[in-house]
Amino acid sequence: IIPLNGLTTGNHEYEWRVGKEFFESFENSEILDAELVASVVVEKSGRYLGIDCDVTGDVTVECDRCLDDLIMPVEVEVKLSVKYGDEESSEEHHEGEREVVFIPETDAEFDLSQIIYDYVCLDLPMQRVHEEGECNPDALKYLEEQEVKGVSEAADKNPFAALKGLF
Repeated sequence: IIPLNGLTTGNHEYEWRVGKEFFESFENSEILDAELVASVVVEKSGRYLGIDCDVTGDVTVECDRCLDDLIMPVEVEVKLSVKYGDEESSEEHHEGEREVVFIPETDAEFDLSQIIYDYVCLDLPMQRVHEEGECNPDALKYLEEQEVKGVSEAADKNPFAALKGLF
């Protein structure tokens, strides 16, 4: 949370540790553990408020293949321009490479929690698997057995098998 009331002109630096408790507060089931550092620089000049946030570290997720813990590196850069007042339209706003966020004039603080959470989750790949040979060998044996059974069962249940000898 960045306090806006009393924020003087110039740059202000903040640094937060983002861990397992942070993601649990969002009731996230994907991220099991985290060791992240969020480094934030807030630039205030008149009514302009620019926020540069770098989030780096590692998160632990489940491997999609073997369901064991998988540590994934995270490196996220967020650049925001904060504007006071109501959003003029429902379109996305961007100022160059910065995303524009609108907050009410009455807000005394700016909460970055949801933004950090969203950007970290978006940084994770769709498919999360260990490198070749690093998956749990017991789980891989089970998967291979199930694949072989599934292929033979599918061949037995083929509805077009009776048509095979017509021609």
